Amino acid sequence: MAGSIYEVAPGGRLAGSLRMPGDKSISHRSVMLGAIAEGETRITGFLEGEDCLATMNALRAMGVPIEGPDAGRVHVRGVGLHGLRAPGAPLDMGNSGTAMRLMAGLLAGQPFDSVLVGDASLSRRPMRRITEPLGRMGARIETSPDGTPPLRIHGGARLRGIRYEMPVASAQVKSAVLLAGLYAQGRTCVIEPAPARDHTERMLEGLGYELRRSEATVCLDGGGRLRAAHIDVPADISSAAFFLVGASIAAGSDLHLRHVGVNPTRTGVLEILRRMGASIEVGAPREAGGEPVADLHVRAAELRGIDIPEALVPLAIDEFPALFVAAACAQGTTRLRGAAELRVKESDRIQVMAEGLQALGVAAEPLPDGIVIEGGRLSGGTVYSHGDHRVAMAFAMAALRAGGPVRILDCDNVNTSFPGFVGLAREAGLAIREIPPGHG
Repeated sequence: MAGSIYEVAPGGRLAGSLRMPGDKSISHRSVMLGAIAEGETRITGFLEGEDCLATMNALRAMGVPIEGPDAGRVHVRGVGLHGLRAPGAPLDMGNSGTAMRLMAGLLAGQPFDSVLVGDASLSRRPMRRITEPLGRMGARIETSPDGTPPLRIHGGARLRGIRYEMPVASAQVKSAVLLAGLYAQGRTCVIEPAPARDHTERMLEGLGYELRRSEATVCLDGGGRLRAAHIDVPADISSAAFFLVGASIAAGSDLHLRHVGVNPTRTGVLEILRRMGASIEVGAPREAGGEPVADLHVRAAELRGIDIPEALVPLAIDEFPALFVAAACAQGTTRLRGAAELRVKESDRIQVMAEGLQALGVAAEPLPDGIVIEGGRLSGGTVYSHGDHRVAMAFAMAALRAGGPVRILDCDNVNTSFPGFVGLAREAGLAIREIPPGHG
């Protein structure tokens, strides 16, 4: 089996005070918008994961001077809205759907041709959800016959603003359309069927770009200017989710997580865990760079199965692998519906998580748009992560309640979103070790 392996001893508890790495979604946007701003943008707390480095390297390939990262500090000398230059080769987005979809919106209005490529996993992910609205704006983007990468973007298109009603709530689609709207004639509006992450809107406003926002609609006029600013990236709540679940399920746990982003479009994981009976306190609320942050204090608790409200699905879409582990350790049945989006993530997270839970002795029934999980006793066993970073980290936490060691295969991609996960997990009390490729 290719890739590194996690071996996690059963039992234990999580304790102490930790700071998670920087938020991945905000890190992507900070270098992307800083690149097209006027002036020098200084970023602190930047996530030095492979996904965000792919975004940074793509911008460097288009002539943007960027220093760092150095302990989370990045210095971007913006080239302005029309200062990007044609790259000399295809731009490799690695494993990052966020990078590819947002970059497609940014490149749709450029005067030069560009090609976006990715790894094997990203090359299977659907892109028509962005090429369709961008095409309505006048963009010319070619995909594979299946609507997957690579994306070939033809430069010189004259974009026009549109009013786009999204069929499914998606921050990536919304952001791609808004970024293209910066280069479009007239007004671009996006209407959401349910709230999705609003990091792009917050950052555009923080860099001086005027938006019109109502409850479900965001609009901007093309042709404005972005002005450089300091961007402080908070700790990633998606990374914190694994530790929130681990501390909730492991008896005796008492864990503090510092400076976590608690943007209301991202806190579904807190709401779902609390509905399951988790003990999570939110303290010292404050703002950092236009984003709400807080300190989280989580203690072990007896969890119970719930029917997860569909309205919370977009607010917790990346946290479900961790939440499925919480459900496996809860009393009773947990049901999720309305989450078909999970099937087109880095892996088919519904199927992959169901198979992994079954391998650990838990009854898990995949549905077309969700899953039914019967809480029970977890055995030890071997789980295949299918190269999905969030699946790998979720099953590492499952070992806290397992009856034997848990072995997780193909864990290399954890570095895309959470470099240093193993070290931080060990610091908190998880008995985990990583076996390099070829040594397992």
